[in-house]
Amino acid sequence: MVFIRVNDMYLCLEGIDGSGKSTQLAMLGEWLEKCGLEVLRVYEPTESPPGQLIREMLTDPRATTPHFQRILGLLFAADRMMLMDRIGEAEKQEKIVISDRSFYSSLAYQSDPDWILEINRHIKKPDLVILLDVDVEQAINRFEGKDHFENPEFLGKVRKNYLKLAQNHNFSVVNANHSVRKVHEDIKTILSSRIRI
Repeated sequence: MVFIRVNDMYLCLEGIDGSGKSTQLAMLGEWLEKCGLEVLRVYEPTESPPGQLIREMLTDPRATTPHFQRILGLLFAADRMMLMDRIGEAEKQEKIVISDRSFYSSLAYQSDPDWILEINRHIKKPDLVILLDVDVEQAINRFEGKDHFENPEFLGKVRKNYLKLAQNHNFSVVNANHSVRKVHEDIKTILSSRIRI
């Protein structure tokens, strides 16, 4: 097992909408801080101008169409570029960066992986990715009704894409169908095996 240096670690939680990423990121941040570590939390989309446009577009009924997904792919790439300075500065300050999504989300949600990789080629890759894998029906039941991803067929395709990415890029996978507490404990177990806490 290769240990990751804590003082410049970039960790990402990935998963389909409704997998519990935001909840788990908050719990993970609190735990790491209790362990005496400094943490920077980042979220995609951000509050930058591209991020705000993304949030607006996600409420559009056409959000899952291929055309809109290509537009979102470009916007997410721009939004991520604006995050790079914050992530780099946090690492200089020896903070752990924990993120709700990364460019892997675009690979899962948008088609044409070669194009996605090209427009994200200046984006820093996470040191560790934890995929919160959840059944599509359960994910839909958790939705707050704020976007238009309640399409089981679309989410099922994205979930399959994530599982392929997990296999090809050595993600750690957590069964997110379990309780919030159980998922949190599983994430802690994975992280404790990769860094010395």
